[in-house]
Amino acid sequence: MLSNRLFIGAGVLIIAISSFFWLLGSLGSSSVDYNTEVKPILNKNCMGCHGGVKKAGDVSFLFEHEMVEPGKSGKIPVVRGDADASEMIRRILSDDPDEKMPKNGTPLKEEEIAILKKWINQGAKWETHWSYKKIEKPDVPSLNGFSNFFGLFDNADKKWATNEIDHFILDKLKDKGLNVSAEADRATLIRRVSLDLTGLPPTEKQVADFVNDKSENAYEKVVDRLLKSPAYGERWTSMWMDLARYADTKGYESDGGRTMWRYRDYVVKSFNQDKPFDQFTIEQLAGDLLQKDKDGFPLEENMIATGYHRNTMTNNEGGTDDEEFRTAAQIDRVNTTWEVWQGTTFACIQCHSHPYDPIPHEDYYKYMAFFNNTRDEDVWDEWPKMRFYKGEDSARVERVKSWIRQNKPEQLPQVTQFMKVMEPKINAHNFVKGDQSTVLLISYYGVKNNGNARISQVDLSEADNVVMNVSTKAQNAVLSLHLDKLDGPVISQINVPVRDSVIIAPVTKTPGKHDIFLSLKSSKNPEEWVRITWMAFQKALPGSDKPEYKSIVADYATVLTRQTESMPVIWEGKGDFARKTNVFVRGNWMVKGAEVKPDVPKLLAPMPKDAPKDRVGLAKWIVSRDNALTSRVIVNRFWEQLFGKGIVETLEDFGSQGAEPTHPELLDWLAVKFMEEDKWSIKKMLKTIVMSSTYRQSSKTDENKLEKDPYNVWISRGPRVRLSAEQVRDQALACSGLISDKMYGPGVMPPQPDKIWQSPYSGEKWVLSEGEDRYRRGVYTYWKRTAPYPSMVTFDAPSREFCQSRRILTNTPLQALVTLNDPVYLEAAEKLATKMQQRGKTPEQQLKEGYRMLTFQSIEQKNLNVLVKVYKQALDAYKKKPVEADSMLVYGKERTPELAALTISANVMLNLDNVITKE
Repeated sequence: MLSNRLFIGAGVLIIAISSFFWLLGSLGSSSVDYNTEVKPILNKNCMGCHGGVKKAGDVSFLFEHEMVEPGKSGKIPVVRGDADASEMIRRILSDDPDEKMPKNGTPLKEEEIAILKKWINQGAKWETHWSYKKIEKPDVPSLNGFSNFFGLFDNADKKWATNEIDHFILDKLKDKGLNVSAEADRATLIRRVSLDLTGLPPTEKQVADFVNDKSENAYEKVVDRLLKSPAYGERWTSMWMDLARYADTKGYESDGGRTMWRYRDYVVKSFNQDKPFDQFTIEQLAGDLLQKDKDGFPLEENMIATGYHRNTMTNNEGGTDDEEFRTAAQIDRVNTTWEVWQGTTFACIQCHSHPYDPIPHEDYYKYMAFFNNTRDEDVWDEWPKMRFYKGEDSARVERVKSWIRQNKPEQLPQVTQFMKVMEPKINAHNFVKGDQSTVLLISYYGVKNNGNARISQVDLSEADNVVMNVSTKAQNAVLSLHLDKLDGPVISQINVPVRDSVIIAPVTKTPGKHDIFLSLKSSKNPEEWVRITWMAFQKALPGSDKPEYKSIVADYATVLTRQTESMPVIWEGKGDFARKTNVFVRGNWMVKGAEVKPDVPKLLAPMPKDAPKDRVGLAKWIVSRDNALTSRVIVNRFWEQLFGKGIVETLEDFGSQGAEPTHPELLDWLAVKFMEEDKWSIKKMLKTIVMSSTYRQSSKTDENKLEKDPYNVWISRGPRVRLSAEQVRDQALACSGLISDKMYGPGVMPPQPDKIWQSPYSGEKWVLSEGEDRYRRGVYTYWKRTAPYPSMVTFDAPSREFCQSRRILTNTPLQALVTLNDPVYLEAAEKLATKMQQRGKTPEQQLKEGYRMLTFQSIEQKNLNVLVKVYKQALDAYKKKPVEADSMLVYGKERTPELAALTISANVMLNLDNVITKE
C-alpha cells in the first residue's frame, strides 16, 4: 500500500515539475494587465489633464471610446496594435518641451513606457476595474501540494485550517514566504472575540468557564452566546452610527437639538434580530414606500428606519437660503449612499465626470433624482416628522380613524397620513412675500395688517378645506384667501386665533390649479405679526350630515395642534409635490442644465426593466445579486472591524485610486457566501470569520514576520488593534462593575469636563444624567455635532457632520490625559480599587488582581514592580496630606490613604497599552 502511494506521489511530482518549466517558458509572452499595470500609470501621469475633469486637446483616457478617437490635432492617442503610430507614445518620447508629455510633469520611467508600448502593441485591451465586475465565487485554494504529496498525507496546514478563509490566507502566506501563528491562549481569545462581537470584555466567570471547558466546541459555544447577547447589537450600532452620521442635533452654527434616538434604537434592534442586510438596506432607504398597515400607512418601524437619511444637517442660521441647504442635504444623501453601500468616491462627480473611473457627470444627477422628491426643505421645525401620539391624543386619533372607516374608508390613508406626518402641505417659506410681510424665525411667514402674499399654482380640484398652522397675539385678525389675484374672489375667510393652533376652514369649490393670494386685516393690533407655519388644501372629513361630525373635526384639529413626540423621517412628494431634477452645471446648484430622470450609472449592472424608478427600486438594485459592489463593500467593512484593516484598506474607495485588495479571491468568496449561503445574515458572516483559525491566531510575532509583514497585511498573526472610543469607555465601566445594561431611549449625558458646551442661541446645557444613566454604554451618549463627547473625540470618534467609513486610529498623549483625568475614568478607577482591596491583603496581591481583572492575564514581575512603586509613592503623599485623599476619593464613602493610592494605581492600569488594545 505504501509503495503504491509513493509511486503515485512520484508521478504527480514529475507532472508538477514539467508544468513548472512550461510556465517559466510562457512568462516571456505574458499579456499586459490593464488594471494592475496600465491604469495606475494613466491615473498617475495622464488623467489630471486627460480625464474626467479636463480634456486637454480633446483627449481623454477615461472612457475606452475616447482613447481611440482623434484629438483636437486630428491624431489618435492610441492606435491599437501600433505603439509607434500612437500619438500618446510619440508625445511621451518627444524631446520638444512644448509637446512632451506629461506637460510640465515628471517624465515617465523607461519601464512605464515599455508597459504602455507593449500594451498598445498587444491591442490596447481595455478592462473594467476589478470592483465593478460582477462577483463570481472563486474556487477555494487547495491545501494539497508538494509538502504533503498533493494530499496523500496530512500536514500542519491541513490540520490548522478550520474553514475556507484559512485556505485563502495560507495560499497567500506561502506565496510571501510566511507561516501562520499558533492559536492565542484562551483568556486572550475570549477577550478578543468578546470585544469584537459585543464591544465589552468578558466577565471573570466567562473567562474561567472557557478556560476550563475541554469540549471540542468550547469556542463555538462562546461565539454563539456572544451573537445572542443584547450587547451585540449595541456594539455594531456604534459602527453604523458613523456611517449614518447619527447625532442628537441638527448641525451647522446653532446646532439645536433633534429627536433621532428612535432611529438609533431601530439599528440596535435590527442587529440583534439579525435582520437580513438587504432588508435592513431597503428599509432605511425607502421605508416610507414599503408595506402599508391596515390604515394604509407605512409600518412604523420602516418609517423610523428612514431616519437614516434624515440625519443630514439642517441650517437654522438667519439669512441662509433654504433651497441651497435642502440641496446640500440631497447631495449628502447621494454621496453617503455611494460611500456606505458602493464604496465609491461619487462626490466629485457632482462637478465633473469622475477623474479616474468611467462615470460621467450627468450620472450623478440621475442618481440624485431618486432622492430629490423627499419633502424635507431645510425648515426650522424639520418637517416631515413622524408623530407619536399618547394618552388622550392617541384616543382622538383612533376616534377620527374609526369615524372615517364607518363613513368613507377609502379616505383613511390620506387622513392617517396627515395625522402621522402632516404631508402633503405647503411650507410657508415657499410663499412669495408681498407688502407688510417677512420671514420670521428663519422659516415662518409673518404678515401684518394690510400685508399679503402669493402661493403659486395650488391644485384646488379636490379641496373642500384649508388646514393651516397659524398663531398671533393680534385680536380680531382676519385672513382672506383670494383666487388668482389680490383682489380676486375670496374663497375662504379665517378668523385668526390668538394662540398657536391648527385651524380648519372651508374653501369655495374650485376646479384646476390657481395662484392663491393671502391678505390680512388686523386693524386692532396692526403692528402684531400673524405667523403662518404651513398650509394644506384637503378634502373635508366625511359624514358632515351626522350630529357627531363637529366633534370629530375638532378632534382632528386638536391632534394636529398638539405638540407630540416626533422624529424627522423621509416622505416622498408626489404629484404637484414632485420635483424635476436637472444637472448642475459645474456642480453649481443655481445653474441648471438638462433635466434628467432617475437612473443608475452604466458602469454597473442596469436596474431591472420592471423595477420602479423610485427609492424602492434603487434600494433593491443596490442589494441585488448583480450589483458588483455592495456585498464586497459590506463584507470588507466587517472584516476591518475585526482585523483593524480591510481586505481593501480604503473602505470608502473601491475605485481605481483605492487600495488593491490584499486577498481579492477571499473578498469575493466572502461576498458571494454572504449573499447566497448566508442570505445576507450578518451574524452568520461574522461567525464564519471569527471561527476561522486565521482570526484565532496569537498576535505575538517574530523577526521574520516583522521584516516580511510588518503591518500584518498578509495576516501572519492575530489582530492587535486599539479599542474604539466607545469600547475604551465601556471597558472601564464594565471592569469596574459600574456599567449599566439599560437599553434604548433618549441620549444620556454622562460626566464630562465643564464648559465643553457653549451653545449659541438656545442656551442648552449638559445636564448630568442621574442614576444608572450615568453608566450606560457609549452608543447612548448624547451626540452634539459642534461639541461631541470630548473623550470619544480624543479617541478618534468623528463629529458625524458627514458619513465616515473608517476611523483612523491614533495613539496620542491626549488620550493618556483623558484616561488619567476624565471624571468617568477616575470614578471607574476608584470603583476598581475598591474591588481590588477585597481581592488581596497586600498591595502586591491587590495590584495583581487589578491587572488580571482588566486583562485576564498574570502581570510580569517587572511591571508589577513599577505599579508597586506608583502605589507606594502615592500612599506616602496621601499619608502626609490626608486632605488630598479626600479630594481624590469623591465617589465612594471610604476615605483612606490606602484606597486613594490604590485608586491612583488603578487609574494607571486603565491607561496601559494592553488594556486599551485588543490583543
